[in-house]
Amino acid sequence: MTENLEQEFVNLLEDNQNILHKICKLYTTDLASHQDLFQEMVIQLWKSYPKFKGESKFSTWAYRVSLNTAISLYRGKKTKIATVDWDQSLANIRYEEYNSETEDQLKHLYDAVRQLNDIDKALVYMYLEDKDYTEIAETLGISEVNARVKMNRIKNKLKEMLTKKGVV
Repeated sequence: MTENLEQEFVNLLEDNQNILHKICKLYTTDLASHQDLFQEMVIQLWKSYPKFKGESKFSTWAYRVSLNTAISLYRGKKTKIATVDWDQSLANIRYEEYNSETEDQLKHLYDAVRQLNDIDKALVYMYLEDKDYTEIAETLGISEVNARVKMNRIKNKLKEMLTKKGVV
């Protein structure tokens, strides 16, 4: 790839890395796993970047690739994601730590969300990111109506879970 394409990818990734951190937060429980998943998502994004045609926003595309990577790795599938050698130019991406120590209520919410199935986790994450149902549906490959119905059911389920814990 050309140097301009590499720099473009690095810039886009730096601008959107919170997407990856939040997905990591949903699918991992410790810092080492968070960092491993983050790195695997970056590798998969880099590997897939030449196929990105710009038909959707970079953030939508990054959601899809990152969520698929997380779901594939944490479902325990026998199939393994094909990886590529780490390109040294990608080592220049500025990594920002995700710090949630002061967010006690958010911790309880993440704990409850972790108990959901993989698709429901992804839907909640995108909803919390203020994505509209059209973008959520496109990213998850479901209908917009299905996304709305699922989200309403998930909200009720999470409220019930948090109420039992005495958080709500």
